[in-house]
Amino acid sequence: MKTSRIAAAAAVAGSAVLVLSSPAFAHVSVQPEGAAVKGGYAVVDFKVPNERDDASTTKLEVTFPTEHPLASVMPEPISGWTVKVTKSKLAKPAEMHGETITEAVTKVTWTATGKGVEPGYFQKFPVSVGMLPTDADQLVFKALQTYSDKDVVRWIEVQKDGEEEPENPAPTLTLTSASASGATAEDASDKTETTASDSTSSSADSSDTTARVLGVVGIAVGAAGVAYGVLAGRRRTTV
Repeated sequence: MKTSRIAAAAAVAGSAVLVLSSPAFAHVSVQPEGAAVKGGYAVVDFKVPNERDDASTTKLEVTFPTEHPLASVMPEPISGWTVKVTKSKLAKPAEMHGETITEAVTKVTWTATGKGVEPGYFQKFPVSVGMLPTDADQLVFKALQTYSDKDVVRWIEVQKDGEEEPENPAPTLTLTSASASGATAEDASDKTETTASDSTSSSADSSDTTARVLGVVGIAVGAAGVAYGVLAGRRRTTV
């Protein structure tokens, strides 16, 4: 009886942990394909998991930051979805690479033409963006996720330094400096040196193995010669 109660309590506790922790894995997020380098272009993926088990995600609206406007925003076509790019005039013109920008993309909306993102699945929405700002370390994209039952989840809360992650965090893209590319070159160099070292070690092992084989063959040939000499001596004695 006691064992059954303990098992039931454990099951309830386990379910509570799953319920409480599941939202942490169901955020709408944004990640670059490679690196999002300041002052350059990048392809970023808005990843949309379906956090419901009784409805599909049928619409995604992503708001682009106006404090750091992006002159170029080009979504990749996705089967089963239509896409709409919205441009708006900026409240204050921005200077970008020697040019004055008076309008920029402020929203991209994807709408499902079929079932959308069904329960248990996720969808990536790739977008080519640029040029990325040089005076910011990250870009915040607020997003609205609409379900087939008309429920809307607003991923719009900005993460604040030193505070816990909000319940509905906005997708945030981390930007890297151009100098970070040097680390890639160093990594490649280290990899080349490691490969060369492995090759040398392999060559040395091969040479050592060959020497051993030749040594064994030499001993065998020598033994055969001694045996032949002994037999020949016996024949002479008999004659």
